[in-house]
Amino acid sequence: MVKKATTSAPSQRMLRVGERVRHEISALLARGEIIDPLLETVTITVPEVRMTPDLKLANVYVMPLGGGDAEEVAAALNAHAKFIRGRVTPALGLKYAPQFRFFVDDTFDEFGRIDAILRSDRVQRDLGPREDEDE
Repeated sequence: MVKKATTSAPSQRMLRVGERVRHEISALLARGEIIDPLLETVTITVPEVRMTPDLKLANVYVMPLGGGDAEEVAAALNAHAKFIRGRVTPALGLKYAPQFRFFVDDTFDEFGRIDAILRSDRVQRDLGPREDEDE
């Protein structure tokens, strides 16, 4: 009996369902169906949704436009998670309705940090031509 190797990479099905969930949640947020004073005043992007292998939990990463009040927006979305689940699940056609957990997407901050490191004098000095090299 051949044993299948376990990997931490998401399967094609997890990626496909995650993208469908991302699309449906984005559309729901764009329609403004959630009645919440904070959510009505911000535009929210959904850059990524990560599904668990059993497709029963969706980790939804969100970022308000401009990045302000990100933690409050994620908390408000988590407070409305059951409503969002009820609106999004019928469009997915899955056997089980996934639970949604909303998190602040920090990839933009991480990009900024890496970009600042790459632009630093120390790194630029290492990337430039060496003094002992002939051109």
